[in-house]
Amino acid sequence: MPDPRRLFPVPHADPSREVAGVIERVISHVPAPRTHEVSDPDRQAELIARSAARQAAVLSGSLALPPGPFGMITVLPDLYLIWKTQRQMVADIFALFGSTGELTRTHMLYCLFRHASSQVLRDVVVRTGQRVVVEQLSTGAIKSLSAKAGVEISKRVAGSAATRWVPLAGAAAVGAYAYWDTLQVARTARRLVDSVERSVAD
Repeated sequence: MPDPRRLFPVPHADPSREVAGVIERVISHVPAPRTHEVSDPDRQAELIARSAARQAAVLSGSLALPPGPFGMITVLPDLYLIWKTQRQMVADIFALFGSTGELTRTHMLYCLFRHASSQVLRDVVVRTGQRVVVEQLSTGAIKSLSAKAGVEISKRVAGSAATRWVPLAGAAAVGAYAYWDTLQVARTARRLVDSVERSVAD
């Protein structure tokens, strides 16, 4: 596997554009699930979420180990690998409930970034009773939302950048955040797939 740091240039003066580009790359397609519909999807979804969270924590913590400016160079690869892990997790969770056909790029955008950019994505969903319906967006609209989410997420990354200058302790903090972040994505995916199921039932 090639070094992920080689996939990305060194961030320039506008990191939000770089982050938006990573977001677009991640949601450019919905991956094939590695799971299938099962009789006990809730338990399996929990196991998949915990496994993905551990994987994200290890990836993020490892990339944050280099101290100082070397650690900053790994920020974009870090985001890409975490979001790629979370993207697969969402696809696997939807498949457990037999909802693979309903999972779109807009759903993926919502699952991955709803908790981190709630204000940006607030207009993507329509609530009908207890259901949450994600409106399908054009490529242009997805690009626009990715840019807005990139601004929000780059602010969060900048705020936590100091941790990458602290060896070991900084890596542990970054890994812990990746673990928590992945569980939030899994929680959003579960709520969304529940809404999809209710919509099909109606």
